[in-house]
Amino acid sequence: MKANKILASLLAAAMAVSLAACGGGSTTSQPTSSGTTESQATESTAADPNAGAPAAADEETPLVIGYSNFSSKFSPFFASSAYDQDAQSMTQIGLLTSDRTGAIIYKGIEGETVPYNGTDYTYYGPADLEVTENEDGTVYYDFTLRDDLVFSDGEPVTIDDVIFSMYVLCDPSYDGSTTLFSQPIEGMEAYRSGMETLLNLLVAAGPDNTDFTYWDEATQTQFWADIDVAGVAMANEICDYCKSAGYNAEDDTVAACAANWGYELAEDATAEDFWAAMKAAYPDVLTAIDTEKASTGLDGLMPNYENYLAAVKTGESADSITGIQKTGDYTMRVVATKVDATLIYQLGVYIAPLHYYGDPEQYDYDNNKFGFPKGDLSIVRSKTTKPLGAGPYIFKEFKNGVISYEANPNYFKGAPKTKYVNFLESNDADKMNGVVTGTIDITDPSFSDATAKSIQQTNGGELTGDVITTSLVDNLGYGYIGINSKNVCVAGDPGSDASKSLRKAFGTIFSVYRDVAIASYYADRASVINYPISNTSWAAPQPTDDGYKVAFSVDAAGNDLYTSDMSDEDKYAAAKQGALSFLEAAGYTIENGKAVAAPEGASLEYEILIPADGSGDHPSFMILTLAKDALAEIGINLIVTDLSNSADLWDGLDAGTVEMWCAAWGATVDPDMYQIYYSDVANNFAQPGGSWNYYQISDPQLDELILAARASTDQTYRKAMYKACLDIIVDWADEIPVYQRQNAIIFSTERVNIDTVTPDITTFYGWLNEIENIELN
Repeated sequence: MKANKILASLLAAAMAVSLAACGGGSTTSQPTSSGTTESQATESTAADPNAGAPAAADEETPLVIGYSNFSSKFSPFFASSAYDQDAQSMTQIGLLTSDRTGAIIYKGIEGETVPYNGTDYTYYGPADLEVTENEDGTVYYDFTLRDDLVFSDGEPVTIDDVIFSMYVLCDPSYDGSTTLFSQPIEGMEAYRSGMETLLNLLVAAGPDNTDFTYWDEATQTQFWADIDVAGVAMANEICDYCKSAGYNAEDDTVAACAANWGYELAEDATAEDFWAAMKAAYPDVLTAIDTEKASTGLDGLMPNYENYLAAVKTGESADSITGIQKTGDYTMRVVATKVDATLIYQLGVYIAPLHYYGDPEQYDYDNNKFGFPKGDLSIVRSKTTKPLGAGPYIFKEFKNGVISYEANPNYFKGAPKTKYVNFLESNDADKMNGVVTGTIDITDPSFSDATAKSIQQTNGGELTGDVITTSLVDNLGYGYIGINSKNVCVAGDPGSDASKSLRKAFGTIFSVYRDVAIASYYADRASVINYPISNTSWAAPQPTDDGYKVAFSVDAAGNDLYTSDMSDEDKYAAAKQGALSFLEAAGYTIENGKAVAAPEGASLEYEILIPADGSGDHPSFMILTLAKDALAEIGINLIVTDLSNSADLWDGLDAGTVEMWCAAWGATVDPDMYQIYYSDVANNFAQPGGSWNYYQISDPQLDELILAARASTDQTYRKAMYKACLDIIVDWADEIPVYQRQNAIIFSTERVNIDTVTPDITTFYGWLNEIENIELN
């Protein structure tokens, strides 16, 4: 429950994944053995996606892709869910592109050849990039755009479209998911300062405000009335969710539903009372709604929402961003005030058409006009449900759960080979069956044991066969067990050697059971990892690297616990002895192989939370079951709490009250560790670039290394810095790395010409990156 509490970077093991492993790029790769106004195109006469596939495809037969539900935010600026992002990326091109490892392609115009898995691939994109690090510490990013690009409606693409797109993303009223505005671009702070959205100002002022400098009393009164309408609607939606999910019966009261959401109300409580209780639990209404919502956000709950989005000038504010510089009709420069390795990934913006998303009459670069009134993105927002761009396909409509696309004849890599594509909303349970029965050609089912066995049965024993072709790639993220250093420590000092030893005792026991638990849950679709970083990252330590170590495999004296000839039972016994050595080092009294007394601030009993739906359905549940018995044998009582309401975990993590827990991190292309481990912004979720430092690590050396790694673009140097960071994190023993799982994309072998599907699909380079090449049989 409370699905919104599962933060974007803190995902459950069965989290949804985008079909495009590398979203939104305009890339192509080829083995080098040879790389709105609504569209005026005619209406598609594509076949009904729910009808059986014809024996042989013709030009009118659509490629049907099964997706989970869309939110209709098909905007290059405001799409948030993975599925909406894929939907809009069909119509767009990005300024930059990347290869199969996630590395940036700097020479997109002529193409860049990069080897992968024994094959050379050439990648093309809309622009070239040259990066210059200057002696004064500044960095120039010089872009050259192709001069022959056109949007799907025939209008030319110029550098003004890029500048317009960047200014949308940097506007003081921008509230989408992209964070270009938080990067060290020269003049950014001056441009965004002195302005704030009316929404945020009204919330900060409160309903009893009497200062009407920036708005009148009628606006304030209406705003708070609209907020309460949104809050009551949210309360009702929560109740509906609890009932539909089976947590409550259909005739249960608001109070009964609220109890499952963590609120105790009077038996006769109304939705208004429920909203009042939620509102009182948070510092402001925006935090309350964002945290407690069942699904719909404030934009979908609040009447007149868009009336409050414009930014109000409250002080001095620059008219332009000095670091975004037009140098020609097809060239521009971005000036960064310092080296920041993460900036380049933010600069690969979608090139959205100024003439469609903005107002050309309001664009005059020389006079600081950028296609819309500063602080007012209403023009841009009005096109959120109908995307237009220079991508491979033209958006036609979203109707009855189907997004219809038609090939863009102006696409710079040539018109796609399949004329029509439909994105079909599908329940996860229906995705696999849809491929078998012929209603879906490509999809991403949850790759459970049942799904794998069903595919094998359909194919006569194999994951790839005459009916279904399966592509498996490592998930961009990993599963872990977390420990809050402030809640599991000795004498109130989380960073002491004694506190680290206490946590290492748990880490030693948890880690020894990883192999058997992950093999049981995932079979061969996941592997155990030894460092808290996704194996998909170039920064992940490899077994062949110097200093590589199996996680928590030594005792308190640094002696190896395991040998290669040990049986599993021998390893379990050795782990218990190793854990005892750490408990003794932590100050526990050990008698007859058991801890009998805890040092100051520590305990003989700890609790671990696991969101396993109350039924043990979680990759790490077996680890905890076995660890509980092992710890009991050495005097520690581990309380395993299986949460049917996952909101309890996220609430506790936010409040800093959880001792230990099981979850998974989602990762990014760049292995930057600032958001998770940097201590100065621990638990600050409100500010852009803030942290989810649930471990409460506070280590000056770790902070220094994180910033040092950010301040260089030398990958070899950065990998060394991140290895040093990982060693510190492992030494704190606040995060036990558990598993790296796989995701699956399945194709109908019968209907899709598999030879035309992107070869060597990776975590960072999905089949959608080359959708223009796919043909039907």
